[in-house]
Amino acid sequence: MSGRKLDSLIDEQHELAKQLVLEDRFGAIMTVAGADQAFLGDRVISAIVVCSYRSMDSMYIVERAHHVSKAGFPYIPTFLSFREAPPILHAWKRLRNEPDILLVDGQGIAHPRGIGLASHLGVLLDAPTIGIAKSWLFGGFRQPKAVGRASRLTAGGRQIGWVLLTRRGCNPIYISPGNKVSIESSLVITRRCLAGHRLPEPSRLAHLHANEVKQSLREE
Repeated sequence: MSGRKLDSLIDEQHELAKQLVLEDRFGAIMTVAGADQAFLGDRVISAIVVCSYRSMDSMYIVERAHHVSKAGFPYIPTFLSFREAPPILHAWKRLRNEPDILLVDGQGIAHPRGIGLASHLGVLLDAPTIGIAKSWLFGGFRQPKAVGRASRLTAGGRQIGWVLLTRRGCNPIYISPGNKVSIESSLVITRRCLAGHRLPEPSRLAHLHANEVKQSLREE
């Protein structure tokens, strides 16, 4: 991809970042969804699982949706939104129950230009989103040393998220607000969605659903 094309995408990211709202703009939370993706050749499998926002011990699945499409954009670090956001939007349109909060497998504002996948989607959907990333992309932090402990993720002298150790023997997860959710609430909501696994339960279930669809496609 040409440098000129990437420059135009950077400009688009900067414009989207200006639209972010990094404070709580949601009411009572009844449902939380997880969005995750799997890949099979040139196909992208986007899955969303909507869960009740109770104690995760008594959580139940409200709805599942998925969409399969061909990847329309190459894999380029820090530009993943242009590859992964469109398929997630298609899956979102298939939901009958719009969730109050969406947990996205990816970064929120913990991104070099402040507009990771969760933030990008949050602006396009005009919805509260939180980035739940499995790996580090941007910012500095001290490694949390105990399960349940969170360290601040910072860049340029300001906090952009959290690094939360959720399970012994696993790497931490990287939490950052996407849109319409504050730094503080992004951690509170994520913690409440934990159920003994590395990922919050809606995210884990979306990951499983995406891979179930992937397996079914392999068997066709």
